[in-house]
Amino acid sequence: MEHITLLLGIVIITALVFDFTNGFHDTANAMATTISTGALKPKTAVAMSAVLNLVGAFMSVEVAKTISKGLVNEDGIQPEVIFAALVGAILWNLVTWLVGLPSSSSHALMGGLIGAAVASAGIGAVNGSVVVTKVLIPAIAAPLVAGIAAYLAAKVTYKMGAKVGDKTSAKGYRAGQIASAGLVSLAHGTNDAQKTMGIITLALIAGGAIAPDSNPPVWVIVSAGVAIAMGTYLGGWRIIRTMGKGLTDLQPQQGFAAQTSAASVILASSTLGFSLSTTHSCSGAVMGAGLGRKGGVVRWSTATRMFVAWGLTLPAAALVSAGAELVMRTGDIGIAAVTVFLVGSCLAIWLISRRQVVDHSNVNDVEPVDAHEPGVVTTAIAAVTVPPTVAAAGTTVAAAGTTAAVTDDALKATIPAATTTPAAPAAAV
Repeated sequence: MEHITLLLGIVIITALVFDFTNGFHDTANAMATTISTGALKPKTAVAMSAVLNLVGAFMSVEVAKTISKGLVNEDGIQPEVIFAALVGAILWNLVTWLVGLPSSSSHALMGGLIGAAVASAGIGAVNGSVVVTKVLIPAIAAPLVAGIAAYLAAKVTYKMGAKVGDKTSAKGYRAGQIASAGLVSLAHGTNDAQKTMGIITLALIAGGAIAPDSNPPVWVIVSAGVAIAMGTYLGGWRIIRTMGKGLTDLQPQQGFAAQTSAASVILASSTLGFSLSTTHSCSGAVMGAGLGRKGGVVRWSTATRMFVAWGLTLPAAALVSAGAELVMRTGDIGIAAVTVFLVGSCLAIWLISRRQVVDHSNVNDVEPVDAHEPGVVTTAIAAVTVPPTVAAAGTTVAAAGTTAAVTDDALKATIPAATTTPAAPAAAV
């Protein structure tokens, strides 16, 4: 193994802690729909996902190269910068997990790295073209592509199963859903475990432990794969609840369509070296599949909160990491202060989470989305529709227990007569 200093060892351990949080934060991407539709029991689902995440970690290193060689310039980057980046990423992961929002661990890591690098070496330390082409554009395109694909796939699955009984169809798609969930888990390990490999490799290069432009050592690949698998097995039950029941109410056909579409997008991005957010892909696929069933709806209030979290991920992680980098410039005291702050914050978040425990026993305890709930357009039309009591033509008027249809002609004939004809004079007494 390469020569590891104390500071570099702290950075590597912190990176593996991030990888662990990434595992339980993103378990929902693979298994939320499988759990919500009953295709697998919760504990069985996370165990299966953990094993496949570990396998996926060994399948490619293209994304790791994007992190370690492309996102920031290696020259001038010190281990302290990597540590600061991880602080911002870990805290953002834990905060969004606490509130049950499926945000991007990938973007938290990259936002932290960008913020720490800028605070340390200026804006020139970041490769802007790489950020745009391999981070921002995929972040926008992934949920759209996965959502459209899942919407069309759900339509096709319902059309193909129209002549088959609901029970038979659901049983078949549950089996298919298990296979597609395994594919998503494999894809997640292929994409997300590599991000930690990349960040550890960058730290090793910055600390002089390995040569520049090196690929991740074997021990880095193994440790990153094990860390993300352990986190996945722990299960991020709060986010699983949001993804499985909070966004929409999925049937097995929709779950199969969502997971197959998401897995296709993630595996394609891993092959191309795009540091794609699996959360964005899977969330977009769940919403697309939710709308793919006739009468299906999406809880847009929850989706809006999720979109806001997506938009805040990069800048929030960057700000925290930049602040940590500035504090660590004071030397060993600063590094110790940031370490204590990170540990204390993690402990505080965990203690808060104990006030309302969400685990495998109650993860599906959420009111399902009403299939007949009016959509956004229907609600908007209803808000501007003229009330029946003031409609001009074809309006039903109730008078003295008798209902009569009033037409335009009737209105023209009766209204003038009632308003312009004077009343007869009273008879003289």
